[in-house]
Order: sequence, then structure tokens, then C-alpha cells
Amino acid sequence: MPDLDFVHVYEPPADPNAPILLLLHGTGGNEQDLLSLGEILAPDAGMLSPRGKVLERGAPRFFRRLAEGVFDIEDLKFRTGELADFLLAAAARYGFDAARLIAVGFSNGANIAASTMLLRPDALTGGILIRAMVPLVPDPLPTLPRTRLLLSNGRTDPLVSLDETERLAKLFRDAGADVTLKWQPGGHELTQGDVSAARQWLTGIGTA
Repeated sequence: MPDLDFVHVYEPPADPNAPILLLLHGTGGNEQDLLSLGEILAPDAGMLSPRGKVLERGAPRFFRRLAEGVFDIEDLKFRTGELADFLLAAAARYGFDAARLIAVGFSNGANIAASTMLLRPDALTGGILIRAMVPLVPDPLPTLPRTRLLLSNGRTDPLVSLDETERLAKLFRDAGADVTLKWQPGGHELTQGDVSAARQWLTGIGTA
């Protein structure tokens, strides 16, 4: 069996046809943070929730940054590959199809999910990205006709501008992905509006 080298929680789906939600926490979170959100979004779904391996002043993250909003791109690429390999290994270990994975990422977790969909679509082709930024721009741009994602960002977010959000949506659309963009009235916090948008999106793609 492949080695699963992330601290993580796995909960199998109650319904064998339900998706597996990949729960990716924000800076300072852990593998427990988004379990309750996952249960709200899709009660019958499975849950795979890893803890980020990078520590920033003791706070877990999924990749390093040089400053607020300035990513260490080489580390991001390395950590993206590491996470993608973990997802495929977890699918083999726990006996689910990796194509059933749908990321639910917040902030740093949303950014690593976006990077994974761009760089490793063999491991992840769907996601709910809450307060995401452009993680990197691959050259060449991948072709992602199977990728579906929801972007849910705040209109008054001090960390992620309106232009940054539009850039992220365009990046994925240019790659051929199916992108739904929902604006929330708040800032960088997770809101009930995000939850409602995520539930509606999951229902729309036939997974909830």
C-alpha cells in the first residue's frame, strides 16, 4: 500500500455514489477545521482532510509564502506535487476513484487546490475555492475540459482584490474549465453566503 505522508482524517462516504470532499484548511488551521463544513455541504459525502506541512511561525500552511500575497513559487510547485501524490495514494489506500474528489478549500487551502487543478489534473478536477488568489500561471497553460470549479470571493476582501478574482476565473476559463463565480458581500472570512453558494453548486453538478 502507498504511504500516506500527510497527517489527515478520512471518513468514508455514507452513499457509495457520493463525492469525496477534499477539505483544505486556511493558514493556521488543521485537519479538523473544515469537517463540520463538509458535513453541512454534503452529508453523505466522504471526507479527506489533510493538514498542511509547512509551518509559518507555528501556523500550518500548504506552501510557503515570501510575504502577504507573495508566494514562493518553487515551494508551491513542490507542495502541489506532494499533495497530488497524496491524493492518488489515498484513493488507492481507501478504495475510491480519485475522479470523485472535490476540493473545498479556504484561503491558503483554496490556493493549493487551484494550483493542483492547474498542475496535476490527474489528481483533482473539481473544487469549491473560497477566497482564492491566482496561485501561479503555468506555461504552457493546461487544457482542462473536465475541470469544474466554484469561486466564492468577497467584494470587500482586503487580501484578494476584485481584479485578482477575475484574473483567476479567466485563467481557468482560458484553460477550458467550467467556472462559476459567486461574489459575497463580506471580506476574507467564511460566510453563510459561501455555504449556500457551495451547496447550490454541488446540487447543480449532481453530487448533493
